[in-house]
Amino acid sequence: MELGVAKTTRPKSADRPLPTREEILAYIADHPANASRRDIARAFGIKGADRVALKATLKTLADEGIVARRQGRLQRADDLPPVTVISVTGRDGDGELIGEPMEWFDEQGPTPRILIAPGKGKGPAPGIGDRVLARLTKGGDDVDYTARIIKLLARKPATQLGVVRIAPSGARIEPVDRKQKELIADTDALKGAKEGDLVSVTVSRGGRYGLDRARIDEVIGSMKNEKAVSLIALLSHGIPHQFPDAVLKAAEAAKPATMRGREDWRKVPLVTIDPADAKDHDDAVFAEPDTDPDNEGGFIVTVAIADVSAYVRPNSPLDKEALKRGNSVYFPDRVVPMLPERISNDLCSLREREDRPALGVRMVFSAKGRKRRHAFHRVMMRSAAKLSYEEAQKAFDGGKAKGGKTVAKALRDLWNAYTVVRRGRSDRSPLELDLPERKLILGRDGAIERVTIPARLESHRLIEEFMIQANVAAAETLESHKSPLVYRIHDTPSLAKLEALREFLASIDLTLPKSGNLRPSHFNRILERAKQTEHGALLSEVVLRTQSQAEYHPENIGHFGLNLRRYAHFTSPIRRYADLIVHRALIAALKLGAGGLPKGFGDALPEIAAQISASERRAMAAERDTIDRLVAHWLADRVGGTFAGRIAGVTRAGLFVKLDDTGADGFVPLSTLGTDYYVYDEARHAVIGRESGEMHQLGDPVEVKLIEAAPLAGALRFELLSEGRILPRKERPKSGPRRGDKDRRGRKPKRGRR
Repeated sequence: MELGVAKTTRPKSADRPLPTREEILAYIADHPANASRRDIARAFGIKGADRVALKATLKTLADEGIVARRQGRLQRADDLPPVTVISVTGRDGDGELIGEPMEWFDEQGPTPRILIAPGKGKGPAPGIGDRVLARLTKGGDDVDYTARIIKLLARKPATQLGVVRIAPSGARIEPVDRKQKELIADTDALKGAKEGDLVSVTVSRGGRYGLDRARIDEVIGSMKNEKAVSLIALLSHGIPHQFPDAVLKAAEAAKPATMRGREDWRKVPLVTIDPADAKDHDDAVFAEPDTDPDNEGGFIVTVAIADVSAYVRPNSPLDKEALKRGNSVYFPDRVVPMLPERISNDLCSLREREDRPALGVRMVFSAKGRKRRHAFHRVMMRSAAKLSYEEAQKAFDGGKAKGGKTVAKALRDLWNAYTVVRRGRSDRSPLELDLPERKLILGRDGAIERVTIPARLESHRLIEEFMIQANVAAAETLESHKSPLVYRIHDTPSLAKLEALREFLASIDLTLPKSGNLRPSHFNRILERAKQTEHGALLSEVVLRTQSQAEYHPENIGHFGLNLRRYAHFTSPIRRYADLIVHRALIAALKLGAGGLPKGFGDALPEIAAQISASERRAMAAERDTIDRLVAHWLADRVGGTFAGRIAGVTRAGLFVKLDDTGADGFVPLSTLGTDYYVYDEARHAVIGRESGEMHQLGDPVEVKLIEAAPLAGALRFELLSEGRILPRKERPKSGPRRGDKDRRGRKPKRGRR
């Protein structure tokens, strides 16, 4: 009997009909881990021309929103993946733990209820508030799923963080989390904490009325410390930021790599091009014209990446700590590295004129920018020059390059190679979103001095494209050797988000194709059409919100945004664990020496991929929180001031506004917009006054007044000063309040009230 046909099998003869929609859906529900199109065809014995009919049936089910394609498998649209991260939320009537998925959106329907099955005594049991990685099966008593825990990812913090405030009436703890309430502290048990100190506390319930009480467990330090704001994010998100002694000792004991088993590339004039303040240098590049007469006008591009696997061996203390962290975390005031500085900033960093071990890939490109072939090498290299993006751009523009004639020629060849590779990128047409990034410049006291928008240079694009091509080469090589690897995948936008985008586009007289394979080029054409109109900035935001989130996974579904069939992260092993896995896989597959992926490691990849994806999201949230707190602190003495901005989000509760000069985000409650009833129009990403027809829409330029700044919480509250556009009467909502409407105080009105 073939896999998974116990309930849905049929005789494998040509005169038998294809499985019905119901049979296919039953199979998908019963076998979520084995529900690719190939699995379904194998299970039902479908061969030859019948596969075309099966493909059409599956496409119809997807178009109707009944099934969804996730990580290469088909699932019912409202089903969770078979392995996912769960938050433990409480207990049921029998005392069993209950959880819910960490990622679930309102448009997907009611949040699934998950029963967490008791463990078998291995490892610590989870508690309420913990996060676990679990394998799911459908169904259970009064639940949607039953979960078997694979790994406990994070414990709920036993304590809360807050800042001590001393008043005549006593001591208070101001929480750093905007969702938590102020606490009362015992003045006689402050443990030396002073006004403005950051502390961790244990909360004990107070009486029936009044504030809860807090017991100070640890005085962390003064909020006047220049790194206090990022420390809050590290502690509140549970990000490891201090290396254990065993890890530091292992790093200090590491010896420089030798030439054994390596090719000598030390005379190749590879150069590093990085931000001016970079301390660790992952990658170096070199290019030269291809002398092959069959490839006239082509180039050979060489990318060399720090060989971290030479120092960080599987299951070593360094490796375990790197996996625990998942990635380096970057704050405006500090970097929390994945690896100790002895490794990240010294032994592995491709320093100028110093011998360093590397994994190199030579890629041959045609004159049209198409990669013809590539080969990987384990080498010893010596960087000819350390350049900033600005220095490289100056040389590309005809200026004098530092490093002499050799480096100057290397930069000319790099530029000429990029002009060729860029043609291939143009043909590929990846998603092009023009969303400027702001950089906070801090003073010695850790406060913001200014906010800048760094120029997007061609030197940035050159390095970005060469790294993308090296990442593709790594994925292709490992696939060809049938090696386990962690892909970087980016799914197509969900049907629900695409339908919402189509409704929005219709409101500004644009369309998105409904049939055929959706490509990034479809979005690019729409963005280009809107670029010179009032809708340009708005549409970029909406298209970004339509996209899925990229993640790591051992099964490939391609990368939609880059428009690539296969993609893996290879170029930053100093700061990303996923890249280290790919390095080890290449070493093992190509027999390049010690430090390769251990045998049987593929079984652990689903768990590791989920863990490092969660670590990446954790880092992004911590970085965002830190920026919000720094900006709120900077603006605290400008309460009452007016600012220019744009509407960056629209909800039933109000408007999110992003300021033009700082990029700061703040909230305008709907209750402050005026006396009209405002209707939330999801399709238009707008709120519309029912009587006045005044519309405030995502992307609209606005002027706001700063009403409140809460530095600890990183929150800003604005009052809207500018008026919205007035819609023609025929485009306004019908008169009279409807469900979901709110009056000027944010209250739901009674039926018939005007």
